[in-house]
Amino acid sequence: MTTDTIPQEHWRDRLWEAVSTGDERAASSTVLGALKDGAPPQSVLLDLIAPVQRRIGEEWAANRLTVAQEHAATAINDRAIAALSHEYAAGPATSRGRVMVACVDGEWHGLPARILAEVLKLRGWTVDYLGAQVPTDHLISHIHQTGPALVALSSSIATRLPTAHAAITAVQATGTPVLVGGAAFGRHGQYARLLGADAWAPDARAAADTLDERLPPPPAPAHQPIDDLPHLIDQEYTMVARTRTRLVRTVMGAMAERLPAVRNYTASQRARTAEDVAHIVDFLTTALYTDDPELFIDFLSWTAGILTARSVPAHSLAPALDILSEQLKDFPRATSMLNQAADRLPGAGPVIASDSRKTA
Repeated sequence: MTTDTIPQEHWRDRLWEAVSTGDERAASSTVLGALKDGAPPQSVLLDLIAPVQRRIGEEWAANRLTVAQEHAATAINDRAIAALSHEYAAGPATSRGRVMVACVDGEWHGLPARILAEVLKLRGWTVDYLGAQVPTDHLISHIHQTGPALVALSSSIATRLPTAHAAITAVQATGTPVLVGGAAFGRHGQYARLLGADAWAPDARAAADTLDERLPPPPAPAHQPIDDLPHLIDQEYTMVARTRTRLVRTVMGAMAERLPAVRNYTASQRARTAEDVAHIVDFLTTALYTDDPELFIDFLSWTAGILTARSVPAHSLAPALDILSEQLKDFPRATSMLNQAADRLPGAGPVIASDSRKTA
């Protein structure tokens, strides 16, 4: 385990100022300045860039950054990483082994995986960084071409868990162990274990430390994903996933009767509300896949906070949950999750439409 020096707080303040104001040159200058000031490159990645990236997400959630500002800040952070990587491009003369780092298909948050890839390079690994949204068949093809000792998969959004499960199983079928990380796998890695990953790490430092200690052993013989999740035999996950589009349309059609304010929504507000409903269905589907109501409840709680920050009272979610419960009355696991989530929503109050909403 490394004992890097944490960069001084003023470097974080300077990097935040740069990325939040869209100043790419200042961001790269700050990163290189921290290096010249004696901060080890790994510490710049983990203790400077990573915390600033977390703050970007927190500021968006609090409605203090727009979507465009959040995207621009993330892109600038990514280019700051590129500046650091270029500065230390040479790397060690010999490699400790080859590792592949990628995001699961549909996962567009690539920065955490990028940070891990750079940390592993600094620790002496040869790294193939495949980036965001890597289709599983492309992942497998690259494994056959390069023969990595391990594949590290990243995912930040829980709705990608079914896709992640398929990717984990497919990679393991090649005889390659899989380490997973990212918020999608749960605060304590519970979904990593559920989906049969060979290892889990909460962040890039822990992932690199895990590989420093030892590589996970080769996985057991290939098996089917259903073997990990016997509850899927009830077909609730499959049926809700297949009817996603119809469910969203039905909820939107009935919302005007339950929430009169919806009738006065602009086209933009209706589109954003439909996106919100689609996310609710997606997270319900994922909760059915994992058989974990808390996954769905946590998402609704997070969404309530996002809406509140945008002057949209959280109780406006309740009618959508009620309509979905009616539509899924023949699915006991789904209705139980919907009822539990509804019971934990904040209390009622006047509904206020806001065009500043942004989906999860």
